[in-house]
Amino acid sequence: MGMPYALPMERDLWVYETKARDKGYRFVVGVDEAGRGPLAGPVVAAAVVLPLNAVLEGLDDSKKLSPAKREELFPKIQAMAHGVAVVNPEVIDEINILQAARLAMKQAVEQLSSDPDLLLIDGNQKIDSQIEQWAIVKGDAKSFSIAAASVLAKVTRDRIMEDYHRLYPQYEFARHKGYGTQLHRDLIAEHGPCPIHRRTFRGVTEHITR
Repeated sequence: MGMPYALPMERDLWVYETKARDKGYRFVVGVDEAGRGPLAGPVVAAAVVLPLNAVLEGLDDSKKLSPAKREELFPKIQAMAHGVAVVNPEVIDEINILQAARLAMKQAVEQLSSDPDLLLIDGNQKIDSQIEQWAIVKGDAKSFSIAAASVLAKVTRDRIMEDYHRLYPQYEFARHKGYGTQLHRDLIAEHGPCPIHRRTFRGVTEHITR
């Protein structure tokens, strides 16, 4: 099957999907998360199944795309088979961020309506699942399926943080999305943590007074 559009920077981002299908896998899922690093808000994961004839012009690692491009791609990716899961700060504090991210990815996969036979997972950590998995370091820059999941997770999380901005405007979450920018750290120091701050994270813990 021919490639449906030009690949950015001449990278073959179908290479893992093609290899998987050559090995007999038929239901291949890209899995990624957004929000491991922030001081506030949830971690969000997405699982996406891209047909090999998918047309998503400009799709790439979500971190390399402008907010406008991510928003443009978001509904197109949503129209494909996908799952999204959100793990809140309370759980992150209870089980740690790595385990929370793995949990979110597991839950996103479980939302798919069909049973996958292979997961392409961004990073070097597999998830708690009996499904065959390939962990791919920097996979969001190497696989279209993972890149699609990264966009879905990133946009979903950004929208959640914009909602939180309306609840807690004093922290300006719409600007930094909960990441540890100097502005955000200054606002935590000024106001103290709010209910969506990750209380076990440095930058938050030292400002907890009760």
